[in-house]
Amino acid sequence: MRAFRLSASNATPALVVCDPPTPKADEILVRIGACGLNFADLLMVKGEYQDTPELPFTLGMEVAGTIEALGADVTDFAIGDRVAVFGGQGGLAEFGTFPADRAVKLPETMPFTDAAAFQIAYGTSHVALDHKAQLQAGETLLVLGAAGGVGLTAVEIGKLMGATVIACARGADKLEVAKAAGADHLIDAKTEDIREACRALGGVDVVYDPVGGDQFKAAFRACKPEARLLAIGFASGDVPQIPANHLLVKNLSVLGLYWGGYLAFKPQVITDSLAQLLAWYEAGKLTPHISHTLPLDEAAQGLELLRSRKSTGKVVITLDQD
Repeated sequence: MRAFRLSASNATPALVVCDPPTPKADEILVRIGACGLNFADLLMVKGEYQDTPELPFTLGMEVAGTIEALGADVTDFAIGDRVAVFGGQGGLAEFGTFPADRAVKLPETMPFTDAAAFQIAYGTSHVALDHKAQLQAGETLLVLGAAGGVGLTAVEIGKLMGATVIACARGADKLEVAKAAGADHLIDAKTEDIREACRALGGVDVVYDPVGGDQFKAAFRACKPEARLLAIGFASGDVPQIPANHLLVKNLSVLGLYWGGYLAFKPQVITDSLAQLLAWYEAGKLTPHISHTLPLDEAAQGLELLRSRKSTGKVVITLDQD
């Protein structure tokens, strides 16, 4: 089979030919139809992600496809089932083995491209806004990086939960994408003062931040008393330092979220969240935004789209199985 692998530290990932894997007792073998790319893939290449696998490994954290074989202990699935899996690695290949307890069956109406773009982005935003921040209808939500993979889903879910959504992104084109996802107000991070723009709108109750850096600092200063700030990631490369005395004065809460971490200590949070998200999808309330769909031999170009911030929503690699 073909696989897009990282073979050594400081090396460039490359498409190689290798033997298909064999599932262990608790695993499924998936014939992969599509794989969603994530910013974390870029961090893995540099060895900077918190869950970077041992070398060599195949990139690709989330996949959708068809079950080809079952491990001896797997009873909840059948050969031929259409599934999505958050495997953490192994997705940019024609076949992959993954723990069965990380797989979910797909609605028949859900194409593999949508399914591969779904779990991490929507899961992160839903767990962040619902489970962590407990966003309420009528509150004001500020989404930084609002046209990116997770940011765009935060706009969509925030609106669905009844919030007034302020979307912040760089440039008119990206802001139009956020507007189409339901944003009520738009802030151009290239030209506008985030703090003053938010204050003019009455301040914010919840900040969703996958960016960090100066944008976090500006959003922090635009918070209402008892606001909640969600630290999702640091795409800017700058991890902000939080002045604890300011937290005290405004009674603010800063909440960290690593979506995949729940698999280790409270997996039911993810299970329940995905059930709700898939129900919303089937009801037509969620529409994954995929700006680029590329074949496996263009996986490197897909990662470059993320690195150069030339994509909106998700980039998906397809393997022609849907």
